[in-house]
Amino acid sequence: MIPMLNEAPGIEAALAPLQPLRADSVEVIVVDGGSTDNSVVLATPLADRVFACKPGRAKQMNHGAHHALAPALLFLHADTHFCPGDEERAVASIEDALNTHDWGRFDIRLAGQSRLLPMVSILMNLRSRCTGIATGDQGIFMRRETFLIVGGFPDQPLMEDIELSKRLKNLAPPAYLSAKVISSGRRWDKLGAWKTIFLMWRLRYRYWRGVSASQLAKEYHNAR
Repeated sequence: MIPMLNEAPGIEAALAPLQPLRADSVEVIVVDGGSTDNSVVLATPLADRVFACKPGRAKQMNHGAHHALAPALLFLHADTHFCPGDEERAVASIEDALNTHDWGRFDIRLAGQSRLLPMVSILMNLRSRCTGIATGDQGIFMRRETFLIVGGFPDQPLMEDIELSKRLKNLAPPAYLSAKVISSGRRWDKLGAWKTIFLMWRLRYRYWRGVSASQLAKEYHNAR
C-alpha cells in the first residue's frame, strides 16, 4: 500500500523496483489523495491497482488495505523504498516475521544531505526498539486479520502511525527487522536537521500530553 499526493517527480522511481515482485504475485496498490500533477498517469502502469480517495494518509492507506487481497499488508510511504536489489529478500523477511508475529517494521536509513541523518536514523531505530512504537516511514507491516482487529489507521491528520502502533503494541509486540528501508531526508534538508528533530519531538510530546492531532497537523504544516 503506497499513499500518494503530488509525487510525480519520484513515483516512477519508487514503483519501478517493485515490478519483479508483481511478477511473483505481490500486489502493489497505490492510493492517490487528489494529486494535481500527473502522479496517477505515471503510477498506473507500474501498479496493480490505483485508487482515488479523499486526501489524508490514514484514509488512503485504509482504503488500499480494504481492497487488498493478500493475507499480509505492507504500508510504504511514496518516498520510502527498499535497499536496491533487496526487494525480494525484504518480502521474504516479512513472511518469515509474520510466522511468529502479528506485525512489525523495518529499520530505517534516512537519505539526504545533512551529516546528522545517519545519527538520526540510529536514534529512530533505537527509540522504536525501546518503545515498541513504529513510524510510517519504517515500513509497517502486519497480517490482514491484525489490521482488521485494531481497526486500521485512525482517521486523523497526523500521528496516525503512532496511534496505530499503540493499538498494535497492546495486541502483541512487534517484529523488528534489521533489514533497512531507505526514506527521504528531504524534510530534514529543507528545515534543517536540528529544527526538524526539535519539531518532531515537540509534536510527539504534545500529542502524548493530549493535544489533538488536528491542531498538531496545523502546526506541522505551518512549520514546513
